[in-house]
Amino acid sequence: MNITKHAIKRPVFTMVTMILFLLLGTISLTNIPLKLMPDIEPPVGAVVTSYPQAGPQEVLDKVSRPLEGSLATVPGLNNISTVSMEGASMTILEFSWDTAIEDVENDIINRMNQVPLPSEAGSPSFLKFDPSQLPVIQLTLASEEENFHEIVNDLESELLNMEGIASIDITGQTTDEIVVSLDQHALETYGLDHSDVVSVLQTHNVTSPGGMVQSGDLQYTTRVLFEMTSVESIEHTVVTIDPQTGDQITVADIATVERLPEQTDTITRTNQEPSIMMSVQQQSDANLAQVSRAFNERLDALLSQEKYSDLDVAVLFDQGEYVQEAISSVSTALMLGGLFAILVLFGFLRSMKTPFIVGIAIPFSVIVTFVLLYFTNLSLNIMTLGGLALGIGMLVDNAIVVIENIHRHLSMQKDPKQAALEGTKEVGGAITASTLTTISVFLPVVFISGIIGDIFMAFALTVSFSLLASLAVALTVVPMIASRILKAPKVNVEERRQRSPLIRAMSATITWALKHRLSVLGITALLLIAGAVGVSQVGTEFIPETDEGFFQIDVTLEHGTPLEETLASVERIEDVLDGQNAILHYVSTVGSSGTEGSVLGGSSTHEASIYITMAPLTERNMSTAAFADDIRSDVAGAAPEAEISIQQQAMMGGEAHTLTFNVLDSNSARLEKVAAEIMATLEDLEPIVEVSNDLTDTATEVQFHVDEDAARDFGFVPAQIAQMLNEKMNGAFATQIVEDQGDVYDVHVRYDAAYVSTIEAVEDLLLRTPSGTYITLSDVVDVVEGEGPVTINRINQEAAVQFNLQYDSQYHLGDMSQLVQNTIADIDMPSETSVVYTGDQDLMEEAMQDLALALGLALIFVYLVLAAQFESFRYPFVIMFSVPLVIIGVTIGLTVTFTPLSVMAFIGLIVLAGIVVNNAIVLVDYINKKKQAGLPSDTAIVEGVKDRARPILMTSLTTILGLIPLAMGMGEGAEIQQPMAITVIGGLVSATFLTLIFIPVIYSFFGQVTRRLNH
Repeated sequence: MNITKHAIKRPVFTMVTMILFLLLGTISLTNIPLKLMPDIEPPVGAVVTSYPQAGPQEVLDKVSRPLEGSLATVPGLNNISTVSMEGASMTILEFSWDTAIEDVENDIINRMNQVPLPSEAGSPSFLKFDPSQLPVIQLTLASEEENFHEIVNDLESELLNMEGIASIDITGQTTDEIVVSLDQHALETYGLDHSDVVSVLQTHNVTSPGGMVQSGDLQYTTRVLFEMTSVESIEHTVVTIDPQTGDQITVADIATVERLPEQTDTITRTNQEPSIMMSVQQQSDANLAQVSRAFNERLDALLSQEKYSDLDVAVLFDQGEYVQEAISSVSTALMLGGLFAILVLFGFLRSMKTPFIVGIAIPFSVIVTFVLLYFTNLSLNIMTLGGLALGIGMLVDNAIVVIENIHRHLSMQKDPKQAALEGTKEVGGAITASTLTTISVFLPVVFISGIIGDIFMAFALTVSFSLLASLAVALTVVPMIASRILKAPKVNVEERRQRSPLIRAMSATITWALKHRLSVLGITALLLIAGAVGVSQVGTEFIPETDEGFFQIDVTLEHGTPLEETLASVERIEDVLDGQNAILHYVSTVGSSGTEGSVLGGSSTHEASIYITMAPLTERNMSTAAFADDIRSDVAGAAPEAEISIQQQAMMGGEAHTLTFNVLDSNSARLEKVAAEIMATLEDLEPIVEVSNDLTDTATEVQFHVDEDAARDFGFVPAQIAQMLNEKMNGAFATQIVEDQGDVYDVHVRYDAAYVSTIEAVEDLLLRTPSGTYITLSDVVDVVEGEGPVTINRINQEAAVQFNLQYDSQYHLGDMSQLVQNTIADIDMPSETSVVYTGDQDLMEEAMQDLALALGLALIFVYLVLAAQFESFRYPFVIMFSVPLVIIGVTIGLTVTFTPLSVMAFIGLIVLAGIVVNNAIVLVDYINKKKQAGLPSDTAIVEGVKDRARPILMTSLTTILGLIPLAMGMGEGAEIQQPMAITVIGGLVSATFLTLIFIPVIYSFFGQVTRRLNH
């Protein structure tokens, strides 16, 4: 070990190098962005196309079908789905995870632009999912001040100037507009029409450049101005001349002109009071925690000013604050783990100096890891810190093995420098091999794609970096410091240690095991079988549920329900929420639209959402999921006329305790029949608390059928009637005016509500014919009530119905998936109908397949690394027998703690494959050295176990105790790491004790002398 010799001979050089890395690590830490999870960019895009005044079926036939036919050939496309709704189409493209959306963006744009669409349709636009555009902070503002909206605008401007803030969206804010409400009878009296008023207002509000004029030696530009600057100027605008009296007819003679709040279909309330919602987006490269902290400090400072002092602020969620708390929880677990490791060392070595030396490996290895994280562009998040917390016990393993062996050599009365060099050299190969084998289990991560690949990559790199740093410390810093501060004991500690109860017990145990090898093999086999059965019974889930203290209630009433009635239902639900101690705030948005509507710009008066922010974990006695389940029946009872859905968002973007699947069929009628049968069957399943689907709803609509012959007789074509009716019912934008104070207002011209609020009134609307006479709308149209689809959904060019099932939180995803699959299998479905599972179930199946492949490859890589280290294919095979032993402890750990097998637990299994072989490596390597020293094979096995039992127990205990804080799941966000910690602890416990017994027995079968032992 030349590196060790160099470190011992040149202590100053070693210390300077160490200090340099500490400085680099500290600087790197201050520049690493802090995030909740590693950057995950789902390869999902959407093509959005408008088709004004077209119904869903027409949108499907003329826009959605042509687009999906062209886009279906884009390389890497996994699924294509379309949503056709009134006036718009949205095509969603889902690509394989190894496809970067930027690589196919040009292909998508080229294909969508080549699709022939109706002339009335807008140009398709491409949108890609960008997680950085999601809000990181949402809050609501309320006040009784008259100039409330102006105050909010000023506050927004102040906050936008902050570093790290990209944009702030305001929801629920209404601006004033000028409304010209027309009197239909006055229009008829003066021979006018709606379009005449719009035209006059446009022509009386003009600013236009003229030519150049010269005055003296200078040239000037000219501009023609005629501007309206007030409600009065609009009222005094002349529209026409009365032919009978010659009087001027102004806007005031035919309409009422008022400045009114802009018409809105959305109401925002916070804790039952009107409010405005503010959504804050951060810049993509900003540090989330820093942005959150700076934003809150600036907001507090502004609210202390008199101008903003009357604002009531309620924070709906602050991702930065949650990230900070989650990171702090994992960091605390990391520090506690390090402290436990030091205490274990002190308990075994009974020396202050030795734990001090080993303890140096922890902060140094962690800080050096920050350097590597910075230069690989990784963020500091739950997964990278979790990797450090997992590795905190392993970080000292190498140092423990080295210092324990140096201590043993010192007890032989050797010089400290000699003991440090020879002690390190003796185990240097073994700890290098053990480190490389642990790192090698992470090599298969390159074959894992998708969310799990992104998560596992950050985790794997962090653990690998920290272990490499700890190896470097163990081979350089530890022996250097040991050679300077450790002294040879006055008595032969080794002889005293050999007489200790632990060593005598291990000697007796291994002697018995070698005499009863078949019994050892049989007992181990039975334990393995029991463990395998146990693992199959704990259930499965995708990602552990985290309690982020936030959930929402979606309220849906019958299509066409007025906003006021929807608000009344929401108010009754708010009464249920009011006074609940576990709730901090609740925000209601009445008239809010779904995902498709928000993208396409629509809203629905029959829908509402209530967002509930829970009190901090320390101030409530139940989880968010349990609370949501507890109030479900009360909420449903408060609004029995509405369809209620309660959803808790999961960390990976899905919905907790939710199973989703799609039913596909090329025949819509057949699909509806099957979907109805599935719906009826699933509603009877006890674990399901809520089931819904998006089966194409139909809404009652009033249809105006144009009588073509009558229209022609009066000089109209159907399109003219449609346009005139649209303008009269919805109004038209005429112009903008700028008041003297600089305020800008839109001017809208619309009929007075009395003429368009009922079907009878609309039938009596007057239409001016080309000849100047007037007819009623009923003269050229027949009014009937009809049924029309709200949306039409398709997936992979087939009609589709998506089912969403919410199940009791006591059940796991795997259990529910199996139950639903078995239930659907009992339904006699046509062969043309298929069921495809999506969401967490699809992600879990894909992740488990990838992780199973990664585990298999990890075992192969570990064996190959061991074979290269030992220059043998035999001894690595012996060492690999330690891997199955983890199943025994893993199943006990998961079963006792009621923890289902999840992706994080599976990652723990992969990590175990690299950890548990370390003890076997040290043991087998030492037995080989004893044999090379001349000891008989059976004696070498017994002596090897006696000498290596203590360092093996020490390294295992430090790793186990280092993971206990994570396994307890204390603090925000700790739930995500808990299954992995429980898995590793359980596997290590069983593998450690069995390694000291089982591996020597297996080793004996591979030696010529010991193979026939006891025969």
